[in-house]
Parts: sequence; C-alpha cells; structure tokens
Amino acid sequence: MENTKDRDVWGLVQTFNLQRDQDILLQKYRKMRKNKFTFFRGTCHLFYRDLPPDSILNLAPIVWICGDLHLENFGTYKGDNRQIYFGIDDFDEGVLAACTWDVARLLTSIFLAVDSLSFQQDDGINLAQHYLDTYTTTLRNGSIGEIIEANVKGVIADLLDDLHRRKRSDFLDQRTELTDGHRQLKIDGKKILAVSEQKYQSIMQSIKMWAQSQVNPEFFDVLDIGFRVAGTGSLGLDRYLILVTGKGSPDQNYLLDFKQQLGSSLQPYPPIEQPQWENSATRVIKIQQLVQSAPPALLAAIEFNGDSYSLRELQPTQDKITLKAGKISFDQLEQLIGTMAQVTAFAHLNSSGKLGATTQQELINFGNRLDWQKQMLMYTSKYAQQVQLDYQDFCQATQDL
Repeated sequence: MENTKDRDVWGLVQTFNLQRDQDILLQKYRKMRKNKFTFFRGTCHLFYRDLPPDSILNLAPIVWICGDLHLENFGTYKGDNRQIYFGIDDFDEGVLAACTWDVARLLTSIFLAVDSLSFQQDDGINLAQHYLDTYTTTLRNGSIGEIIEANVKGVIADLLDDLHRRKRSDFLDQRTELTDGHRQLKIDGKKILAVSEQKYQSIMQSIKMWAQSQVNPEFFDVLDIGFRVAGTGSLGLDRYLILVTGKGSPDQNYLLDFKQQLGSSLQPYPPIEQPQWENSATRVIKIQQLVQSAPPALLAAIEFNGDSYSLRELQPTQDKITLKAGKISFDQLEQLIGTMAQVTAFAHLNSSGKLGATTQQELINFGNRLDWQKQMLMYTSKYAQQVQLDYQDFCQATQDL
C-alpha cells in the first residue's frame, strides 16, 4: 500500500467517478460521509487498488467472484423456479479472480461495521474468525447448498417469512398510483425522478425492440418510466425504473430495473485473463448465472444510448440486508455472518469448473489449508484502519459539499 501521506483520497474518488452524473454524485458523496462502513461501500475501487499483488492472499483458487462483497450485499430474491432464496445480490464488479478477494473484502466490512453497530473491536475479531471458519468448513465439505425458508433460522428466517407474505399489489402501490384508471410511477423527486420526453421515448423504443426477441413481447409494453436513485456504489450511473403491463402473466403490472453497466473497477488487477464479454451488462448477468444455483428468471443485457444496460425484475420478495445499531444483537449478527459465509462458499463452489474457474477439488483442498487464514485476518483488520484514515481525509475534503 502506498504511503498514506502521499495518498490523495478525494482525488482518487473524483477520478473514478468522472463518467457519472455529477448531480447524483453529490448524493453519493454525502451518503459516503455517514460513516466509515458506508464510505467503504462506495470505494470498492480503492480496496483493490491497494491489494498487494505479491500477497499470499492471491495464491488461491480462481473462481467467479462478486467483487464487492460486504455485509449489505446479501439479500433475498425469487429464483426462476419461484422459490425464495437468500444470497449475494450484486455482481456489478464481478470478475474471474482469487476466491480470497471476496473473503478479504467481506472481512474488512465486518471490522468496519462493528463500530457503526456499537459493538466492540474484539467482537469484530470474533465475527471475522467465525466467518472464516464457516467459509473454510463449507469449502471442505464440497457440497453446494442453498439458503431457503425451510433451512434457516434467526434474522434471515424472519426476513424470508416477512417477504413470503408480501403481496405484489402492496408492492406496486408503494411505488405507483392509479390516475384515471391507469397505473403510473410515483415521481417523488427523491427516489424516482422525472425523465424528459425524449429520454422516455428512447428507452421505450429500446425495450420494445428487445422484447421482440422474447416469447411474450406484450409483457414488456411500457406504461411509465422514471429515473431511479438507489444504492451507494452505483449512485451516479444512468438508472431507470420501468413499469410494464405484464401481459400474459396472472399477476398485475411489473416493475423493472434498467441500469447502466460500466466495466468492473477490478478489471486492471486480476492476473488471470478475463473472457471477452460482448459488453459489461452481459458480464454482470453471466456471472450471476454462473454463481447462483437458481438465478432470477428475468435477467437481460440491452444496448442503449451507446452503453450496455442490465434489465431485471424488481420483486415483492426482494430485499437487502440492512444493518442498524440497536436493531440486531451480537448473537443474531454472528448467526447472520455464518450464513453469509456459507453463501460465499456455495457461490464459489457453484462457479467451479465454469469458464476458467478452478475445479471443485481445488477449492476443497484450499479449505483444508491453514497457511493463509491468519494472514487474512491480519491484513483485513489492518486495512480497516486504512479505510478509517481514508474516510477522515474524505470527510475533510468534502465538508463543504
């Protein structure tokens, strides 16, 4: 890692975000000022820029990784078999790389999150060790499982049970309204913004053209479009919420997320050659399909406005894990982190042998190795201290925003 005295954190952040909408970026920067964990979420590019290329952590099996794995990049979704799953839910940064890259970023997020959750630093060490122990044990078993309502307890069981009871009609009513018998998006000026008529027509035509290749094109007939403000790391990207008729489905109208996909911020760093994807959206979707045993049914890559965009369904049964101080006990958090470790190992095992990823046996053997685990804990706990310094520099540089 470079000398902290020579580190221009604000300059690095600005350079990385040059291609993004500058007005929305202000929201991202203000959100990143909230605490060091949120800052970490918004600076994935710094984490991999700092990862030493000669570290023993790079001497690990190659798998398809999420790339931006942290405590709040897990959530629930309905698979193409209509079963509700808990798993990794963000693959924008995904690449082919050492499995330890996901583990290192997740462990660092634990050390950063314990402070914002009002736990002690020793709790962070215990939670990180628990994640690492569960991850390696799951690798050693070599069996690919899945986290569903029937086999979980605690926080995730409560989340899945709550989602199971949600109705599509309630979900739609939260984000849309009926005007003269026609459903429209609620343009609130915060989470959903109005788009120009020209942009509206351009997006509608792109969706219509793509839909012609689908089994039921009328399902994607557009009713309304709004600009969507969501996430942390992705703020500033071109992103839209699209309301479609859902014709041919027994359910009501559907909401779709239409999101610009730039290249992964990890792209310069993996020592292994990456596949030549058609575009970034194809990369994101394909990696999700390689990693998840039952990915969502509606995932598509669409060319629009000179860039690639991912299209996916927003579901009533979809939710992210959000951690707040006073809302979760240490025992609940420990159980949650253990499940996250299982999910990570399942994802890596599931991708084994696919498009350049290592074999399952190599991952099993890696789970039996002890030489890297102590160094992993030492590196990630120390790097969390670097994030704290970077966060302070960032807050100092952005105090007038």
